[in-house]
Amino acid sequence: MYRVWNFVTNYSLLLVAGAVIALVWANLDPRGYHAVVEYPLWFNDHVGVTMERWLRALGEDAEAFGHAETARVLTFHYLVNDVLMAFFFSVAAKEVWEAVILERGSLRGRRAATPLCATAGGMIGPAAVFLGLAAVLGSDTFDAVANGWAIPTATDIAFSYLVGRVVFGAGHPAVRFLLLLAIADDAAGLVILAVFYPTGALAPGWLLVSLGAALAVYALANWLPRHLDRADPMRPRATWVRQHLGVWPYALAGALSWYGFAQSGLHPALGLLPIVPTLPHADRAFGIFAEAEQYLTDLLNHAQHLLKHPVEVILFFFGLLNAGVELSAVSAPTALVLAGLLLGKPVGILLFGYVGARVLRLGLPPGMRMADLAVVGCVAAIGFTVSLFIAAVAFEPGAVQDASKMGALLSFAAAGIAVVAGRLAGVRRRPR
Repeated sequence: MYRVWNFVTNYSLLLVAGAVIALVWANLDPRGYHAVVEYPLWFNDHVGVTMERWLRALGEDAEAFGHAETARVLTFHYLVNDVLMAFFFSVAAKEVWEAVILERGSLRGRRAATPLCATAGGMIGPAAVFLGLAAVLGSDTFDAVANGWAIPTATDIAFSYLVGRVVFGAGHPAVRFLLLLAIADDAAGLVILAVFYPTGALAPGWLLVSLGAALAVYALANWLPRHLDRADPMRPRATWVRQHLGVWPYALAGALSWYGFAQSGLHPALGLLPIVPTLPHADRAFGIFAEAEQYLTDLLNHAQHLLKHPVEVILFFFGLLNAGVELSAVSAPTALVLAGLLLGKPVGILLFGYVGARVLRLGLPPGMRMADLAVVGCVAAIGFTVSLFIAAVAFEPGAVQDASKMGALLSFAAAGIAVVAGRLAGVRRRPR
């Protein structure tokens, strides 16, 4: 049973299950589905969507909930997307942080140069295709969908990794290349969310709360014990902090940081990012899906181990509350998102990867061909999780958002395309 659960959680099949349930539910009973999505958990003046937006989203069904006049409503959707998804993004940020900060991190040095070039193409290509085709469809369409340009730039790490192993085999260097690209893509996606998709009027002064929480927990729970132990190899103070306090100081700092983000206008799902670098970390990392990761006992990896299964459950609810789109929603934004992912992503990765590997002479990993890079581009076109998330924040609830979400869901077609492309490119699977 443990192996089955481990497989399900490793490959985010709970997310798929939630998305499938949502699709069926929204098409059988759309009114009931949206009533659950926007169900009010707490009327208050501090946390949640604005009362005006909640009334607009729920419509006449809002009258069924007697409530006092408040400024905000903590809905089921807000709890998952804006609060709990912060843990998902913190896990992604942990991988990015280790890849950048560690001496032998995967995003440092010459070996990361070509994947980073390919990542740039995998961001620019989809955005260019999305906006270019939208412009061809006319100014009305362009104005309606332009804010969704970032939706097709995302790459779903878990599903692309799974498909990559199917196409290339676990031992193929293209799988490692794909993981580097996906991690770098996640890093760029976090920046895009922070810069281009604020949730309200910006109040940057509130970010001082996040910065202060991060600096305080780093100084008191990380630096200070190590500083006091600098002459004692037994490290008694650092050990006491680890054994008796564990992750709790960082959890408290994370709550303060999240609130600072929520009040600043930046998306609160990014609220834990300033706290991730403050946790003590190991001197090396084996990679997000490496079995050896479970044997690292530093506090940063320990926190990730604690979050692994809860995050997968969170992803189930994320799929349930975000993928409920009626099939009739398919329209121009659906085609634009799909074109960005299925056309712009592979072409961008191949073109920029070629420039990095051949023009700039950065090279490809030994055993990897340019044809393999083209197939990697097809695999990376699976947007799904982050594409769904960006669609939810790029547009107000309605036809354009639903159509864009449908494009993110249909990006699973990239898996079949990648398998076919692998056959045509003569990819030779390499077992571990």
